Amino acid sequence: MQLTDRFKYLMKLNNLSASAFAEKIGVQPSSISHILSGRNKPSLEFVEKILTQFPNVSADWLINGNTKIEASPKPMEVKTKKESPPTPSSSNKQVKKIVIFYTDNTFEEIIKEN
Repeated sequence: MQLTDRFKYLMKLNNLSASAFAEKIGVQPSSISHILSGRNKPSLEFVEKILTQFPNVSADWLINGNTKIEASPKPMEVKTKKESPPTPSSSNKQVKKIVIFYTDNTFEEIIKEN
C-alpha cells in the first residue's frame, strides 16, 4: 500500500471526501488533489497535520506502511470476565465495521449492513 493509498484509506475510514479531509487537516483542497493524483509528494508539514488531527494513527504506519506491533518486554496479563457480554438491547453500541490488516500491508473491511 502506497502512502497515497493510506491517505485514501484514512479518508474512507472517517467518511471524508477529499475537500472535507483538506478542511479537517487545514490545507487547500488542491493540495489533497495534487497529492492523491501523484502530481506532488506530501511534505513533512502535511503529514504532521494529519497526525495532529488523527492522533490514533501511527506515524510509522502512515509514513512507512508498517503494521508490526513490537512485543512488550513482559507478557501481558490476560483477564477473563465471568459475566456475559451486554446484549444489543442493553447497550447502544453495535459493531459497524471490522478491519483486518494482513502482513503484506493489505486490508479487508467487513461492513455490517442494517
